Amino acid sequence: MSVLAAFMVPHPPMIVPDVGRGSETQIEETTRAYQKTAEEIAALRPETIVITSPHSVMYSDYFHISPGKGAKGSFAGFGAPQTAFEARYDEELVKEICRIADAREFPAGTLGERDKNLDHGTMVPLWFIEQKYRDFNLVRIGLSGLPLTDHYRLGQMIRQAAEDLGRRTVLVASGDLSHKLQDYGPYGFAEEGPQYDQRIMDVCGRAAFDELFDFSESFCDKAAECGHRSFVIMAGAFDGLDVQATVLSHQDVTGVGYGICTFYPGEANEERHFLDQYLMRKEQEVSDKNDSSDEYVKLARQSLESYILKREKIKIPEGLPEEMTQTRAGAFVSIHKNGALRGCIGTIGPTTSCVAQEIIDNAISASTRDPRFPAIGPDELKYLEINVDVLGEPEDIESKDQLDVKRYGVIVSSVGKRGLLLPDLEGIDTVDQQIEIAKQKAGIHRFESVKLQRFEVIRHV
Repeated sequence: MSVLAAFMVPHPPMIVPDVGRGSETQIEETTRAYQKTAEEIAALRPETIVITSPHSVMYSDYFHISPGKGAKGSFAGFGAPQTAFEARYDEELVKEICRIADAREFPAGTLGERDKNLDHGTMVPLWFIEQKYRDFNLVRIGLSGLPLTDHYRLGQMIRQAAEDLGRRTVLVASGDLSHKLQDYGPYGFAEEGPQYDQRIMDVCGRAAFDELFDFSESFCDKAAECGHRSFVIMAGAFDGLDVQATVLSHQDVTGVGYGICTFYPGEANEERHFLDQYLMRKEQEVSDKNDSSDEYVKLARQSLESYILKREKIKIPEGLPEEMTQTRAGAFVSIHKNGALRGCIGTIGPTTSCVAQEIIDNAISASTRDPRFPAIGPDELKYLEINVDVLGEPEDIESKDQLDVKRYGVIVSSVGKRGLLLPDLEGIDTVDQQIEIAKQKAGIHRFESVKLQRFEVIRHV
């Protein structure tokens, strides 16, 4: 096994004495656990350490792997320029990871480097490791906005690359836990904060990596964590293996959660191919949902499948309810894959002869023309969950007090710009959030005054 071990660690700059200037004494338990982690890494004597960091270069649809021979960095941005680093990159391992990703048409590589300097999510672990061990090369990888399943796949590729080269490798999953644990913390308090910390420490303490997929994007956002995707990459490197996990520490005294765990691979275990199991479960869930979907959703699926598989736009089928063929209205088609949005496009008002035609057109647009996402491919169809919202007539309102995020969608307008947000969306809990996101979609500044309209929808799932 080329991946010798993995370590889940936080990255608070204050833990470095030159930065903390005494404040690091608040998290002595974390410091002791970090020192033990460094000792264990030194005992393993890896040739390469792979650090996944949420503060490295990050893209919504691509995993950036730092290129070149190496990089430098310091804590100058935190008032300690004297604490500096110079890392040698493992160019051969980087090249092998990229080769595997290219062969699988997976979005990872060395393109798009915006900042060559080492980030603090990388330097904090290096500060502890280099006190005990220096004879290693580094691979630095950023996270992405892609689904957790893709992060897990990247972990599998890292392991394969290490095995292909026979490289003795250690993974360091850098990431803080929730940033919303205390009222006095830098980000305040949210009930999801302590819930996230409790869940993630339990999951990682049991090496129950299958449960990492059960953390929804909305829940993670509300908890304001920054390490979950990093931990999922690490989990992927242990796919199909028993794992011995040990919790070394967990602290939340600063309002931010710091957790440290160690993971060592064991024997092969066919019951721990967690990605395959998750995808099989999601495929069955989607299949069951398809069977119970109404005519609106079935029409949207039929439309996008025909277009994606055959590039053919279907005609309105016979036998649809009259309300679909005799009524005109705006409609939105929303597509999710493995719990993450995969496309959503619609029309505020009617643009075609009937609701059915509106759905046919917008299903094609949502699946192939949403500028936020690449076009959906045939291999994704079995994992897609589809909703259709048929919009009621918009009505002018005088103030946001007349809105309700669960009941009404909102339309904001200002000087030729208009943005819309549907009602009852996961993660949107307040009217202010709803209006702000609608402004963002329209390209309207958050402090700019707008005309407000509200509308109701009939949601079909």
